[in-house]
Amino acid sequence: MSQKVSIGGVQIGGDAPLALLAGPCVIEDRDITLKTAEALRSICDALGMGFVFKSSYDKANRTSVSSYRGPGPDEGIAILSEVREKAGVPVITDVHTPIEASAAAEALDAIQIPAFLCRQTDLIVAAGKTGKPVNVKKGQFMAPWDMKYVVEKFRSTGNDDLLLTERGTSFGYNNLIVDFRGLPVMRAYGCPVVFDVTHSLQLPGGMGGRSGGQREFAGPLMRAAVAVGVDALFIEVHPNPEAALCDGPNMLPLAGVEKFLQEAMRLSER
Repeated sequence: MSQKVSIGGVQIGGDAPLALLAGPCVIEDRDITLKTAEALRSICDALGMGFVFKSSYDKANRTSVSSYRGPGPDEGIAILSEVREKAGVPVITDVHTPIEASAAAEALDAIQIPAFLCRQTDLIVAAGKTGKPVNVKKGQFMAPWDMKYVVEKFRSTGNDDLLLTERGTSFGYNNLIVDFRGLPVMRAYGCPVVFDVTHSLQLPGGMGGRSGGQREFAGPLMRAAVAVGVDALFIEVHPNPEAALCDGPNMLPLAGVEKFLQEAMRLSER
């Protein structure tokens, strides 16, 4: 059993029920962000599922220089702070530099290290030193057993509030696969493990300058991960994925999330 980490009062790991980290891939505007957060909170409240809202103010690793990245840290953190207040949910977002880690930690409940940056020692240490819970995504290029070194870096700061997220592994060009052996491997380090359903469905750069995705496989991958054993699910959600400015092909439509999470909760209770 993993240790328990609390994000704004939401318990993840240990004997806590399955939790959710979710929201649009990137902040597009205030209204979409608030609408999605409030709807997800209502669904999770009804299911007895802990919920942490996630959306990025800057997607620094987009495929093309012309791709939409987000509103930036100042406006983005202001919108996320409003979500925290008005929707009444804890909030987490990506950071890319040690300075960003400090700034985001002052305003939000937790911070996240993107997969491409999971080996950046200065960033991991700076995140740990904020004292806030941190979610580190396993790089697409990383073996699950090599994440123990990320854990060691983080814990060297005296902070134990660490989540590890599986988000798929590079498999040839423009494709990802999930090796479900990695879930118990990472859980053995004592950290709660999160399964990122929708990023695992990406086809990176698979649409000529932008990423594709296969959301039709979200259900099977979710069921497999919950059966193996995870402490939380991570999903990208949008009211209209076809019109989304980032990760549309792999995001789940908001209208279908309640049924999706109902099944996840049923499976987690077996």
